Order: sequence, then structure tokens, then C-alpha cells
Amino acid sequence: MSHRESAVNPLRPAILAAAGSTRMKRAITGFPVTAEVVHRFVAGESRAELAPVVADLLGSGRSVSVDFLGEYTTERPMADDAVAEYLALMDELAQWNRWANGPSGWSVAPVEVSVKLSALGQALGPEGPDIAAANLRTLCARAEQAGVWITVDAEDHTTTATTEATVRNLRADHPWLAVATQTYLRDAERRCAAAAAEGARIRLCKGAYREPESVAYQRSAEVDESYLRCLELLMGGSGYPMVATHDPVMIAAADHMAGQNGRVPGDFEFQMLHGIRSIEQHRLVEAGHSVRVYVPYGTQWYGYLMRRLAERPANLGFFLRALTERR
Repeated sequence: MSHRESAVNPLRPAILAAAGSTRMKRAITGFPVTAEVVHRFVAGESRAELAPVVADLLGSGRSVSVDFLGEYTTERPMADDAVAEYLALMDELAQWNRWANGPSGWSVAPVEVSVKLSALGQALGPEGPDIAAANLRTLCARAEQAGVWITVDAEDHTTTATTEATVRNLRADHPWLAVATQTYLRDAERRCAAAAAEGARIRLCKGAYREPESVAYQRSAEVDESYLRCLELLMGGSGYPMVATHDPVMIAAADHMAGQNGRVPGDFEFQMLHGIRSIEQHRLVEAGHSVRVYVPYGTQWYGYLMRRLAERPANLGFFLRALTERR
């Protein structure tokens, strides 16, 4: 099976629909082997389980971006709990803070946290965006103290404008604050052009949510073409591109574009998911590239896992084999 992300998974729509199904979640979590499968993609449910995973990745020369899984916050106390967890997480990650200066002058943090504004309260009614923005500002202040970066994750298209406006406002005080851009969205190229002009730090990914055709490309080839156009804009800009992909074609293109624009390792980085293409991660590190691994943890792993299964047929096959081997 190819590792190309662009490989079509005919079950993708059904899997993404299952991500929101409580009945399907109960069925999947009923298998004792599920925990074993989940740990390929998720570091654990607690910071105690996360710590050795982070230590191992940093010891191998890779950087990390840690995500506390907590989407779909529906009550203010849930958002408060997420903030408290992230504050504690950054305090713990500070012990691994060993900043390095990249060739272009970027001071690169080896440890980072990824945050979804939905977890910080963005969906809590009319005041939700303001609540999430205030919570993110609190996290940014602690990140400054801990020497930890923050990237705001992309979510479905209905949140994109608000999320990017929040990040842009906070960048005035925290210029290292990043946001993810999904190239399956039809307006991704426009947003990447603006980010390149601003000199921003951007995580470029293909996207993992189920979106309507009116706002998102549906064909893999179109998503790939959009990714390449966005990548070219970011590599030609003054910011710090973070190339989030497992696709060998996109990895090669990023390396080539970086050279064309005078970038060298340290002027950009590759990002990959925990548990996917580890051999390729090591190869890139050995070649001198900066590689950051996206490491999720927490009890709300179900939606995350389902999106990973939807992205690549190989992930789905691995999961199904595990379920049938030890029933």
C-alpha cells in the first residue's frame, strides 16, 4: 500500500460521519484491543503517559507538538478545565526547552502545544469567540514564560475566519503564534499569500474534516495542487513554513522549493503525526531536516482517531486487522 495521502479512501465519508456517532464510539471502544490500537496514534490519556513519549521523540532529534484532545466544548467549565490542563502541560514541557537559532534567524522551540479554539470555548454562544480569545491569550502568556510555542489547529470551515482573526490579533504580542491552514479549502491560497507577506509561522496541512463541495475540493488531485500552490507561496515568503504531510511527493516538493528560495534546514520544518511513517521521520532527521511530531493525548481521542482512519486506507486496514486478531 502506498504512503501517499492522496490515495483515495472510498470509505472516507462514512468514517467521518462515524466520528460524530456516539453509537459507533460505544461499539469501537467495546473491543479490549482498542486501547492497543489507539496507542499507535495517541500517547495516552494523561500527562504521565505522555511524558515518556515526548522524551523519546526529543531524544531522537525530533521536535514535538503536543495536543490535549478536547473538542466540542459545550459548557464554560469544560473550557476552564482545558485551559488548566494546557497551563500544567506547558509547565511540564518547559523542562525540555532548548531553543535553537535557525539560519534565517528564527529561534526554534523544540516543544510546542497545539490548541483548538473549540476546546477553549469558541462555540459557547455569541460570547464564545471572545471567551476562546481570552483563554488563548492566557495560554500565550504562560507559553512565553515556559519557552513553548503554540499553534492553533484548524477545524471545520465555519470556524476558519474567526480562528485566523483571533490569531492575527494575538500575534502583535506573540509573533511566534501559529495557525494551521488546510489546503482542501478553496480559499487556502489567498490565506497563504497573506501569511507569507506577514512573515507568519504557518502549519500547512491537507485537511481532515468533512466539508461541502462549495467550500472544499473533493478530489485528491485538487487538494494536492492546492497544497503545492500554497507551499510555493509560503516558501517564497518571510515566515516559517511547517510542512505537515506524510506524502512523499509533497515532501520532495517542499525540499525542492526550499532550495529554490534559498532556504536550508532550520528555515522550515516537516511535521508528521505520532505513529505514522516513523522511518521517514528518522530519514529526514538524518538528512539534516527539522522534523516535528504531532503528539495527541487525552480521553477525547475518538474523533481524532476516526479522522486519522479516514485520511489513509492503510490506517483503516491496521485498525481493522487489530480488531479481528484478538476478539
